[in-house]
Amino acid sequence: MTTLYEKQKKLHFDLSNVGLRAQATAVGLVQLCIELRRANVLDEPAIERIKSAVADQISLSAPRSIASQDYRRDIAARLDQLFAGEQEVGPADALSFGRSEGGSA
Repeated sequence: MTTLYEKQKKLHFDLSNVGLRAQATAVGLVQLCIELRRANVLDEPAIERIKSAVADQISLSAPRSIASQDYRRDIAARLDQLFAGEQEVGPADALSFGRSEGGSA
C-alpha cells in the first residue's frame, strides 16, 4: 500500500537525484506558471495545485525543531508571493523560520 506521503517522499528523492532542486529550475517553474496564468492557460485552481505540490515537497525537509504545520504554512505564504511575482527566489538560508531568535539555525 503506497500512501500519498510515501509517493511524495519518492518524488522528493527522485527530484533530488536529478538535481531539480536548483534555484534556476525553481525560477523557471515560477515564471512558467506566471506566464501560463497570464495567457489564461492555467486557472487559479491549477496554480494552487502546483503550489501545494511544491509546498508538500519542501515541507518534507522541515527541520525537526520546527512544527511541520507552521513550516508548511510559512512555505505556502512565500510561494503565494513568488507565484504572484511579488518576491524573488532567494537562498533558503534567508528564510526567517530557518533561524532561531538568536540569529542562528
